Amino acid sequence: MDTRLRTFLSLCETMNYRKTSELVNLTQPAVTKQIQSLEEEYSTKLFEYKGRSLHITDDGLLLKQFAESQHYNEVELISMLNRTERRVLRLGATKSIGDSALNEYLQRYLQQDQHNLSLVVANTTRLLSLLDAGELDFVVVEGLFEKIKYEVRLLKRERFVGICALQHPFAGTSVPVQALAGQNLFVREPGSGTRDIFERELKGLGYDLSLFNRVTELSSFQPLKKMVASSLGISFLYQSVVDADSHIAQFSLDDTVEEHEFNIVWLKHTTALRYVDAFFQE
Repeated sequence: MDTRLRTFLSLCETMNYRKTSELVNLTQPAVTKQIQSLEEEYSTKLFEYKGRSLHITDDGLLLKQFAESQHYNEVELISMLNRTERRVLRLGATKSIGDSALNEYLQRYLQQDQHNLSLVVANTTRLLSLLDAGELDFVVVEGLFEKIKYEVRLLKRERFVGICALQHPFAGTSVPVQALAGQNLFVREPGSGTRDIFERELKGLGYDLSLFNRVTELSSFQPLKKMVASSLGISFLYQSVVDADSHIAQFSLDDTVEEHEFNIVWLKHTTALRYVDAFFQE
């Protein structure tokens, strides 16, 4: 891989010439010269300053996408040329998906002795960052992301439901958004697809999280569901996460999209598709 592209990717990560020079073991002027060389070759600006902050341009983002794919393919090529058996399959999934939707695929894949894998469970933002860095072969995510940057395949659609205590007035009903006013809400951390979807639905109805009396962040589903079951608040999750829990009830929210996508995502123009097909046996 062109050393200038490696330097470019490091600068994309740090957005700081001094920190990049430390990462790639070059002087700061040498880093600047490599970036200028790329800009001259492609006849475009890759970075620009806004005030004192460095920002990547739209053309820089295009080159970043290309360079990330090239880096992934280079690692694959070296592995093939060395005739080494492909290392452990590296996949990522959001918590909503990793806790339920992949069980059948995981069991089927690991029934073959020659297969092994490493599963990273994190929020959508973190998983896409790892994918961009070439640290994962593919990810399965829900929520909002820039589909145009990646290869995307729909895995399934899943209902998004409200959950409450069994004795809560919402249990088993459909409620207008105004009924949520004054409720205590449990949500996932920022960057979670589950949270992004809920906040988008609220925004579409003209509201935000200030509608609620109290908003508590919990990154794990188990304590979140326990708090809801204890009548301490409500939440919104995918149905597959809550169906097996007999201690909580479900409800729906009027005028919202009930089903959302679970998508398989990998870098464009890479050989990762063969790992997607092998795992999902397409």
